[in-house]
Amino acid sequence: MAVFTTVRAQDQSGFSETNARMEDLVKDVPGYLGMEHAQTPGGLGITVSYFRDAEALTEWRTNTEHRAAQKRGRAEWYQSYTLHVAKVERSHGFTREPGPTAG
Repeated sequence: MAVFTTVRAQDQSGFSETNARMEDLVKDVPGYLGMEHAQTPGGLGITVSYFRDAEALTEWRTNTEHRAAQKRGRAEWYQSYTLHVAKVERSHGFTREPGPTAG
């Protein structure tokens, strides 16, 4: 798992297109399991990407097109960022089932 937390710079020219391309490209990495993303109006973003193993994450990290996007991100789109790589030991969730509507 990779947790990427960012603070965006003012100029976001080209970011949306590159971000969409990266989201498509990562899906081709064997062992990629998915991602979740949240963004505040003020520019703070958190992306959590899930990979089956370290090898899959390494493949993504070293992808040539991804490396170019990283370089552009540091030069143009991010004021700051942190990246945490971790192993998920356990995971669970909850979803409320729709109930009857009041009326």
